[in-house]
Amino acid sequence: MTTNKQILLASRPQGEASAANFRLVETPLPALADGQVLVRHHYLSLDPYMRGRMNDSKSYAQPQPLDAVMIGGTAGEVAESRHPNFKPGDKVVGMGGWQEYAVVDAAQPGALRKVDITHIPLSAYLGAVGMPGVTGWYGLVKICEPKAGETVVVSAASGAVGSVVGQLAKARGCRAVGIAGGADKCRYVVEELGFDACIDYKLHGDLKSLVAALKDACPNGIDGYFENVGGMILDAVMPRMNAFGRMAFCGMISGYNGEPIPMTYPQMILQSRLRVQGFIVSEHMEIWPEALKELGTMVATGQLKYRESVAQGIAAAPEAFLGLLKGKNFGKQLVKLI
Repeated sequence: MTTNKQILLASRPQGEASAANFRLVETPLPALADGQVLVRHHYLSLDPYMRGRMNDSKSYAQPQPLDAVMIGGTAGEVAESRHPNFKPGDKVVGMGGWQEYAVVDAAQPGALRKVDITHIPLSAYLGAVGMPGVTGWYGLVKICEPKAGETVVVSAASGAVGSVVGQLAKARGCRAVGIAGGADKCRYVVEELGFDACIDYKLHGDLKSLVAALKDACPNGIDGYFENVGGMILDAVMPRMNAFGRMAFCGMISGYNGEPIPMTYPQMILQSRLRVQGFIVSEHMEIWPEALKELGTMVATGQLKYRESVAQGIAAAPEAFLGLLKGKNFGKQLVKLI
């Protein structure tokens, strides 16, 4: 191959993102310099955080530059190498972006990581044994600090992050309760992932109804809450939190189009002496080896289950991403490029 197909950010969304914000281009592949590696991507990871980076606004990450390849995690294999630590055929993960190939400066720390696919599928290194898995691990273990017998609730429970949170909570002897959209997702969360209960938020059109459902699912209240959504779901959780409960704020998908997210019961933070902490997993690289060891072992031995939604071909990435933001995916959203 001498050409590379890439998806660029063509324009910044005004409100909701659309396919018009992206552009597919073909570019020639450059010759490698010393120390560089050419990676042929097999899988591209699509994640909700990418929506925030499309805006040119204050956030925890630099905005995605216009007319540049969309930033994102990738898994693939070395096609050509001019670095002594990498050889053609090596399976690797990195941040190669929305493109079929990436030229990587392999001497840069953390730019490329070799992975073993003997017991763990390559795609899992973008999900359960990758950034989403470590995100779930950090928020649960380091912020929610679950103890056996406690109740842990997670929103977006069937997704790449939420599914890991509940299974790790169960492994620590907790009652795990998920919140997801639709009967199929809730059935999967309970029957396949082993959660104790899952609430279908689509059946609850108002706050009172959702609070009542949480009360039924969490008879002993909530000790740890992992937040991916915000909005009415957060409002329903607040009154059910036990004294000295811990809340890990990972995502706020209900506000990704820039709209404010009002909070109905902020007084509960004081009344229940809650610890509320937001986090970005890339700022905690020191825990990645410990997290990946547990996650990798659990996936390899079948203790940690996961599901993938796979779109085919680089051209499908924008629509798959827009679908992810609307909850159309089931589990980890990937794009398969080969």
